Amino acid sequence: MSVKKAFLLLAGQAPAQLPNLDLFDVVCAADGAFCVLEERNIKPDLIVGDFDSLKNRPKSIEMMRTPDQNFTDFDKALNLLETRGFQDIDVYGANGREPDHFLGNISTAMHWKNHLNICFFDDFGRYFFCEKSLSIEAVKGRIVSLIPLPVANNVTTQGLAYALHKETLQFGKRIGTRNKAVEDKIHISFKSGDLLVYVGNPKNKSL
Repeated sequence: MSVKKAFLLLAGQAPAQLPNLDLFDVVCAADGAFCVLEERNIKPDLIVGDFDSLKNRPKSIEMMRTPDQNFTDFDKALNLLETRGFQDIDVYGANGREPDHFLGNISTAMHWKNHLNICFFDDFGRYFFCEKSLSIEAVKGRIVSLIPLPVANNVTTQGLAYALHKETLQFGKRIGTRNKAVEDKIHISFKSGDLLVYVGNPKNKSL
């Protein structure tokens, strides 16, 4: 049984390019992000949010109004997508503009990481919460950063220029930014905690 995959656009900095949306089972926009798709002549399957920043409400697109102000539009969208059976969520437009929104989106993804496979994309790379043991292919020459939130214990890496061997990373003390993949396939593992991984795009290439 194949995993259902969703594209979700948030109202942050819109990427210069979007992926091939035909590869997704659903195309979803969070409230005001709809205007970005509209400008590019893209019709989403679903719009989620309280619609406080949506001027024109299209009648031919499913709109799920979620007015609860205790949750962000991102959180509301993830909740709806999960109830509809989606597990892999590719998120665009999560950063840029106001930094508190970006930090809030990271916090939301951290909350959902045990239920959904969330990966953020922007013009510079992708980032996601790492499983306890993970291999990533086709990354030679790319920047790889490891950010503990707030701590990741017994971190070990293979295929990076600066290898880690059962080391502890802790936010505010020691993190693993701006490392570089020296092999086409790298491996990251850790015993406990939470680890955000950033993988840069190939040089001079967006998305």
